[in-house]
Amino acid sequence: MPHMSSEPTRSWLFTPGTRPERFAKAAEISADVLIIDLEDAVAPADKDGARTVALDWLAANASTPSRIGHALRVNGLDTAAGIADLHALIRHTAVPDYLVIPKVESAGHVEIMDRLLTSAGKDTRLVAIIESVRGLREIEAIAGASGRLVGLMFGAADMAADLGCVTAWEPLVSVRAQIVAACALATIAPIDTPFFDVRDTAGCAAEAKRAVDHGFIAKAAIHPSQIAPINAVLTPSAAAIEAARSIVATNINGVGTVDGKMIDEAVARKARRVLAAAG
Repeated sequence: MPHMSSEPTRSWLFTPGTRPERFAKAAEISADVLIIDLEDAVAPADKDGARTVALDWLAANASTPSRIGHALRVNGLDTAAGIADLHALIRHTAVPDYLVIPKVESAGHVEIMDRLLTSAGKDTRLVAIIESVRGLREIEAIAGASGRLVGLMFGAADMAADLGCVTAWEPLVSVRAQIVAACALATIAPIDTPFFDVRDTAGCAAEAKRAVDHGFIAKAAIHPSQIAPINAVLTPSAAAIEAARSIVATNINGVGTVDGKMIDEAVARKARRVLAAAG
């Protein structure tokens, strides 16, 4: 599974577009990607102001050495605010690393964004949020819609509302499996949904571990306190790295054993993913 950039992209922190004083703090807490949110975190009356603030900040902070990734979540493409977001982005000098598109329900949503960014001369990559039954139905087409698309993010709250189920792990595990499978088919990154109880860092870490076990390579966050546990879970341990190196070295000569366990190409593929995650 290829990385979305040469830098880590384990943790994606949503920050309201109305709170510019928090933008720089994402780097201080070691978030890998800051998502400036113009959608759910911004009230309708504040969207115009947040849009201006976000784009101006992105333009002013484009060339900072060794900075974290910068993403912008726009409003839905079927809303007036979303159209205004896109119009402003295309005309502005800001070039976010990622554009996060909510409520993607067809390959056309991604293709439209690709064409608009190309016409504006921006090399911004795309991340589509899958958060509806319609989006889930079209997920394979969405995942393969554009070379700009580098990941699918799971939107659990809206998906649970669509399905009429509880926003919890078990009722949504089959949805997660479909997202991971579609990403594997398109060789893009599956990004898990945020953990919604900001007071429960242990619960956040446990859910991140489950997500990794199911094939996710990143997780979104809605509070700075969630970044440390997410990064810890998504960073391979020294023991895991050493084991992966042994497996890859053994596999060069074909089928073998490491610590008494048979090693073949399937096991080696998993080991190479561990080494890729470790950089």
